[in-house]
Amino acid sequence: MSAIEPVRVKDVMTNNYQLVDGLMMVNEALSIMKSSGSVVLIVDKRHAHDEYGIVLLSDIAREVLAVDRSPQRVNIYEIMSKPVVSVDSEMDIRYCARLFRRLGFSYAPVTCSGELQGMIGYAEMLLDGLLDN
Repeated sequence: MSAIEPVRVKDVMTNNYQLVDGLMMVNEALSIMKSSGSVVLIVDKRHAHDEYGIVLLSDIAREVLAVDRSPQRVNIYEIMSKPVVSVDSEMDIRYCARLFRRLGFSYAPVTCSGELQGMIGYAEMLLDGLLDN
């Protein structure tokens, strides 16, 4: 009996992600999100010993729109989540989905040896992982 190879995060992750600077203003980030069709941005490390951050469209809605702050006056670093929990590119997508469920995530950056490789969300796990196998 042969074992079925698990689907790994690296097999279904997207390489279409937007890496931004934390000093960027929210209105600029919204423009990037609109032009790229993305609902999530990865905030780049400021130096080698820093960590990545993440900003979702829902974060902007909650932290800027809902509290009537000006997107031209709010920096991304003020509303980002940092450090962001990343998933290893070799992780089985079943464990990735369990991690998302436990932590309430819908997206996470994918890393290999601490370096950003891509982005994973439920859509990639389900449509590219489960559906294609």
